[in-house]
Amino acid sequence: MKPDVTLFQRRRPLTAAELDVIPWLRLLSASERERAVEDLKITDAEAGDFVCRTGRPVTYWFGVVDGLLKMSTDNIDGQTMTFTGIPPGGWFGEGTALKRESYRYNIQALRRSLVAGLHADTFHWLLDHSIGFNRFVMNQLNERLGQFIAAREIDRMTNPNIRVARSLAALFNPVLYPGLGAVLRITQQELAYLVGLSRQRVNEALNTLAAQEAIRVEYGGLRVTDLQALRSRVF
Repeated sequence: MKPDVTLFQRRRPLTAAELDVIPWLRLLSASERERAVEDLKITDAEAGDFVCRTGRPVTYWFGVVDGLLKMSTDNIDGQTMTFTGIPPGGWFGEGTALKRESYRYNIQALRRSLVAGLHADTFHWLLDHSIGFNRFVMNQLNERLGQFIAAREIDRMTNPNIRVARSLAALFNPVLYPGLGAVLRITQQELAYLVGLSRQRVNEALNTLAAQEAIRVEYGGLRVTDLQALRSRVF
């Protein structure tokens, strides 16, 4: 792939299999779905690519079909605060799309990812015409608010085991990421980027969580065996 080819230039229509994993499409009527499918595009984001950048005007509402993205922002001192990771099934940026404002955060691919986009004009058309779509977006906004509050709390935690546990719990949110299931395909280095710890310290925390039977480390990912423990237990 040529390095000067942008994400926008790589876009293409979605396949039937890719459309099947978009959760909100099944909430639409036939005519609403037809308009959405006609507008939806998907692109390949390489590791390190920015899908959204602070200060850029919103043009699309985005969702992850495959891969893993990171949502973060930089403060005035140049320090990066990570809000969350976005695994497959997650759609994001609805608040920005609603207000048609510029992004206040960065979205970056941690690995090669497939990212779908619905144009902001079609997003607003669906809001004007679809009750099911409105309910989906309202649920997203409600869960996102709780997620950001939790992210601020996690960022202030000094216990690395709890930081890793709470960050993993956030990635297994069934409302924001309905297609994820019980297994998250993620490396320890990718998790370290999301949590803000070294890979070695993340490894120690995962071993602690596994010993407490809250998770099980499997080849290429993590299986959550006790989500409530990750959310509430002090490890």
